[in-house]
Amino acid sequence: MNCATVTAHFGEWVQGRLGPNGPVVLVTMVCPKLHVSAPGAVAAPFTADVLNRFAAQLGLGALPAGITRNFPLGIGAGASTAALVAMARAAGYDGPPEQLARACLCAEKASDPLMFPNPDRLLWASRQGRVVRAMAGPPRAAILGGLWGNPVQTDAEDEAFDDVSDLVEDWAQAAAHGDLARLGAVASESARRCSARRGPPDPMADLAQDLGALAVVRAHTGSARGLVFAPGAVPVRGADALREAGLTDVLTFETGGA
Repeated sequence: MNCATVTAHFGEWVQGRLGPNGPVVLVTMVCPKLHVSAPGAVAAPFTADVLNRFAAQLGLGALPAGITRNFPLGIGAGASTAALVAMARAAGYDGPPEQLARACLCAEKASDPLMFPNPDRLLWASRQGRVVRAMAGPPRAAILGGLWGNPVQTDAEDEAFDDVSDLVEDWAQAAAHGDLARLGAVASESARRCSARRGPPDPMADLAQDLGALAVVRAHTGSARGLVFAPGAVPVRGADALREAGLTDVLTFETGGA
């Protein structure tokens, strides 16, 4: 049995429907500070039958007995997808990510693109387990974030999201030009639409104004919330400001770039 570690994500830059009746799509935010490893001492969040079917679809004889995860479930970090990918790789899977994505989808009915080498360069249909479009990735950015509210488990049948087809086009154009400020505006609008429809209310817009952030980001299903800054521009008092506003598990990280 090998050892494998998979980087998780911290919510999404953009998420919603691709057209009023289109699939749920997203652009994930890679978070190097969150990860899942296998094998480990914590049981994966799946039944034995599901894991057996997952292994069989990939031609694997057995999966590791457990995982190690450095973040809680329900924050919007892709815990279940990261667990499956880590377990498959620890068991010796080295095939194409598309096949691994199909197996993940069969296991969890909705999947994040964490099996791909650059998941934030993809427009991903999460309920279909497929790449809709390859795009330029976001430029390097600094994120100050934390958790707000209760954990939220993803419901694969939940498609109650706003149409973000306009935001997807804006994102693709801004990413192609490496325009972090414009990408931040897109992310803030996606977060705003999600919060207006799904809640819960949070203090992120006020914090962004107080701290001079470029944008607000959130897990569109989950408790992760964040502020976007240019690299090196996170205020010294930023973490304390988030804690004072009621966020927990505050962290900073860099994402995007080559």
